[in-house]
Amino acid sequence: MFGLSLRDPHVYGTIAVAVACIGAVVTWVVLRRRPSAEEIERERRSQLVRAGRIIDGTILDITELEGPEAGQPPEIRFILYKYEIGGVAYECSQEVTALRDHVNPAELRLSFPCSVRYDIHRPENSIVVAENWSGLRTTAESVATRATQKSRKPQASAPVR
Repeated sequence: MFGLSLRDPHVYGTIAVAVACIGAVVTWVVLRRRPSAEEIERERRSQLVRAGRIIDGTILDITELEGPEAGQPPEIRFILYKYEIGGVAYECSQEVTALRDHVNPAELRLSFPCSVRYDIHRPENSIVVAENWSGLRTTAESVATRATQKSRKPQASAPVR
């Protein structure tokens, strides 16, 4: 029969290694650098730019903050937009205060179309603007519309005899 004794030097070594491993894991968990909320949001946007699908949406509303000084244009804080995937309508908002260099408040119009990037596995995870991509359109002319047929002039009919 196999018996363990606390007097055996191998048992002391095993216990010492186990305590050292547990201490290393606890130290790593406590001292590791956690990403800030801004870093997490920046990584989410870059992941959607890399792998997200693009669909047409519509800008519903814009939340603005007063300009820092009188006479300056207001800063945009949130963009509320909607899009539809597979018959399901999504209304989302994106905070764009960190992207103020990429969003021009003078060019945004309510009810204008926009392009939305979304995650195919979680369609509610979406963006309309990022550091290196923008789905905001400055004119409605950039939207494809149905070609209208030119109206034909009625032809003169031949006199009936």
